[in-house]
Amino acid sequence: MSVAFAPQPALALVSRTEVRPGAPASYLMLSPTGAAGWTHDPAAATPFASMREAMRQAMRLPAAMKAYGLPHRGEMLH
Repeated sequence: MSVAFAPQPALALVSRTEVRPGAPASYLMLSPTGAAGWTHDPAAATPFASMREAMRQAMRLPAAMKAYGLPHRGEMLH
């Protein structure tokens, strides 16, 4: 009997491209009411259950923000 490997979804964040060269990255932070805000601290950003969910949220934002999904790395929190 073989055991199938099922990859586990990894946490992801939504980030956006800054228009100023050298500007720090911004990460999506959703309030309890669902209002979107941006933070430069990835630890304060809203984590999504998977890259798919992060991309779905990024696609709901205005196109001018150029947001995208980004894997949530544990080392960003330290």
